[in-house]
Amino acid sequence: MTALLEQAAPQHAATHGISFGEAVRVWVRVAALSFGGPAGQIAVMHRLLVEEKRWIGEQRFLHALNYCMLLPGPEAQQLAIYIGWLLHRTRGGLVAGALFVLPGFLSILVLSYVYAAFGNVGIVEGLFFGLKAAVLAVVLQAVARIGQRALKNSVMVGIAVAAFVAIFFFDVAFPLIILAAGLIGLVGGRVGSSRFHVGGGHNGSGHVFDDRESALGEETPAHARPNLAWSLRVSGVFLVLWLLPVALLLGCFGPDNILSEIAVFFSKMAMVTFGGAYAVLAYVAQQAVEQYGWLRPGEMLDGLGMAETTPGPLIQVVQFVGFMGAYRNPGALDPMVAATLAAVLTTWVTFLPCFLWIFLGAPFIETLRGNGVVTGALSAITAAVVGVIMNLAVWFALHVLFAQVIEWQGYGIAVSVPVWQSVRPPAAALTLAAIVATFGWRAGMIRLLLGCSLAGAIWYLAGGTV
Repeated sequence: MTALLEQAAPQHAATHGISFGEAVRVWVRVAALSFGGPAGQIAVMHRLLVEEKRWIGEQRFLHALNYCMLLPGPEAQQLAIYIGWLLHRTRGGLVAGALFVLPGFLSILVLSYVYAAFGNVGIVEGLFFGLKAAVLAVVLQAVARIGQRALKNSVMVGIAVAAFVAIFFFDVAFPLIILAAGLIGLVGGRVGSSRFHVGGGHNGSGHVFDDRESALGEETPAHARPNLAWSLRVSGVFLVLWLLPVALLLGCFGPDNILSEIAVFFSKMAMVTFGGAYAVLAYVAQQAVEQYGWLRPGEMLDGLGMAETTPGPLIQVVQFVGFMGAYRNPGALDPMVAATLAAVLTTWVTFLPCFLWIFLGAPFIETLRGNGVVTGALSAITAAVVGVIMNLAVWFALHVLFAQVIEWQGYGIAVSVPVWQSVRPPAAALTLAAIVATFGWRAGMIRLLLGCSLAGAIWYLAGGTV
């Protein structure tokens, strides 16, 4: 397939001195170390590719990241595809994107088998009880990390607050929030306001590693320049790969089959869920739990805990959602067989479009580096995403800390509120401890997750209710 996609691309010898074999080894390291959600994964890529290997510069890295934040789907995987493509054309993007997903897919598949077979065992429930508290702390940390980079002034803070209010109180569709933020950023960038140019690095030092100092250099590689024939070819190939399985399922089994429902739902998700993993999860949780009934709110948090404790994109949790949906509605198939097929299908239709978005748009986005109007739009969108992630944190907190949550309506708004008498003191105490460990003691991701899981298991063994 790589040969087919590269047939219409400009051919040239690599001039940056980075061998493809060396790049593959680095992408394996990225995949193995990519724990902790998109914030952690982006930091890992920045450390390896910008600071350690010095393959690309700070400005190019942030330009690519802001473009990926604009796209539907997981921005960390898309960033890997983008940089892999910049370095080694189509095969570079394919390898970087596939390796980024593979470890998480295999890990969550194994954990899903265990969860489906033993999830109702008390000790397992105790482990996940503790894990939920840690996950809530991790989501809050993501708000802080991304907010620190994106909310550099009062305008960006105002956009984030407005996004939170719109989605939490008025249930405004996320794509509309992104569109509005992008338009505001376009206007701000066009008038030349410095408040819409918020950049910033990940390394925390005063020096910004310039593009000119990197192995790739400041100029755009020949293969990364816009080429209409290649763009049409790549878009056609990936559209067929993405949508053909969906069409076959609908044609053979009809729209009411569980696999057809999963294929259609997650294909829609791939097109309309913007802003990365945490933003996507708010949409998936509401639809999978409340509309389809594939799993319960607590189980959504269990799945998120799995994704947090395994390498790869955090949005890999959707694989668990599809797995459990088919496991409980297998039709004529064995439940485990149906669940396995659903896990593969969910992963396919969720992550394959990411290659399409990058290969189709990245050549044109590369020509816009340094464009103030585009930078303004991308900066405003990143700020709006912070507000959406905060919405997800509140949604999780309500379902972790309270046994009952109801919807209050009035004055033109509808908002989820807790039944205060249903508060769970053990969950509140463990969540508080996780937050202190995360923000006060700066506990590492794996240590936090394992510690909270162990605390939940001990609570269960001591006779506590989970």
